[in-house]
Amino acid sequence: MALQRSQIADKNIVDRTKAHRNSDVARAVRRTRDRLAQQEGNPEFDRELLKIHARTLTTSAAALPLLIILISAAGMFGGMRADILTWALVTIVCYAGLIYLAQKTDKADIAEIEPDGLRRKFLAAHFVSGVGWAYFVVLGCAECGVEPLPVIKAVVLLFAIAATALLASGLRGAVLITFAVPVAVYIVAAARFSVPVEALMVALLVASMPFFTYVAGHLHTSALMLLSFRSEKDALIAELETAKSMSDEARRRAEEANLAKSRFLASMSHELRTPLNAILGFSEVMANEVLGKLENDAYRDYAHDIHGSGQHLLNLINEILDLSRIEAGRYQLNEEPLILVDVVDDCCHMLEIKARKKDIRLIPQFEPSMPRLFADERAVRQVVLNLLSNAIKFTSTGGEIKVRAGWTRGGGQYVAIKDNGPGIAPEEISVVLSAFGQGSIAIKSAEQGTGLGLPIVQGLAAMHGGELQLRSKLREGTEAIVTFPASRVMEALPAVPTADDARKSA
Repeated sequence: MALQRSQIADKNIVDRTKAHRNSDVARAVRRTRDRLAQQEGNPEFDRELLKIHARTLTTSAAALPLLIILISAAGMFGGMRADILTWALVTIVCYAGLIYLAQKTDKADIAEIEPDGLRRKFLAAHFVSGVGWAYFVVLGCAECGVEPLPVIKAVVLLFAIAATALLASGLRGAVLITFAVPVAVYIVAAARFSVPVEALMVALLVASMPFFTYVAGHLHTSALMLLSFRSEKDALIAELETAKSMSDEARRRAEEANLAKSRFLASMSHELRTPLNAILGFSEVMANEVLGKLENDAYRDYAHDIHGSGQHLLNLINEILDLSRIEAGRYQLNEEPLILVDVVDDCCHMLEIKARKKDIRLIPQFEPSMPRLFADERAVRQVVLNLLSNAIKFTSTGGEIKVRAGWTRGGGQYVAIKDNGPGIAPEEISVVLSAFGQGSIAIKSAEQGTGLGLPIVQGLAAMHGGELQLRSKLREGTEAIVTFPASRVMEALPAVPTADDARKSA
């Protein structure tokens, strides 16, 4: 993947402009984690519960007043005139104070809420609204002629208790503080225990208080759990944002550093190669005694050593530049049709002398009549030469190397080079595939190298859409397989008929 061009100077690789974002996100993570550990009684959750209670009362502000209006309309229809209107007005005024407090709380900033004081205000407002229901209990209507009036009052109270339990679930104790006085007044002043129905209604009212208190408490616990789940979600989102921010920053720094390295190597290639060419040329002239015989043999040996070291350094620079171009996406492929078997065979002939010096046998195993492969011949040669050089380097004297080329199961083509050298430990496969990486046993048993051969092979294979696979066992050898996809295999075209062919067929 090609790196995008940096918008800043190479010396400013690390961008400090977004440092505050990571610290803000980290603080958000800490706050949300602290909220996860909070239980009821903590100001943060208490504020949100009071906000929920206020919002519920605000959105359902017309529910209880509508019930009061319906009750007053029914009372007027039954003959209750001034008393029921006075009760309705008093009760609606009491509820208006509660709704006003709820609307004020709903509009307030949550950070400005003082939980304990606001909770006491809400409980006081609920208590005042309960006074209106106590007033309703003591209302009488001699002219109505309705015998079960206390039963009707008890039913109305039950409706009011149920509605309050649903609407005031965000505030613990709201049901009890609102209807304790009305129920007590009903028991003392309105109910007649001598009448079985009214005694039964007293029992229902008394039982309804703990029941609806439990229902309101259960709804309160559910609201608390929802807040906890929301806090957990916020924490996860914050942690994901933190991880993404850190990952993006690390990736950006790596891309900037890699780009700076590529620019450095590209700009330094000329400065490095120019003195190296002089070192190689003059040392070769001195070693070959072109301008005259050296009187001291040690000087000639030193010239050979200088030439060999310079050649090694030049190869190292070339490999580093190749790897840098591959990583930066600047390696240009000159693709053309080629026969993979011929390229591999030429590479084997090129390194055959080097293998004979160590008494190593190269065993070619090529599948015949393979079609052409659309690839960069220079890159393919470099892949095969790097793998063959590694195999020869790490194979002991008298060993053998099998070189195979053929078809893959998917219709592509492959090159496989297998040696019987020291092998690579499974946990070191990733090491040898990284730049400048070498296995521990290979370092001890073979001549030193740069550790760039396999990363270059892997990069060139990936540019062709293929891949490099290493299969190795300790002290049993290593097999390197480079595969090319079927999309690069060119189908053989049928022969063009000639005039002689046409006459023969006629």
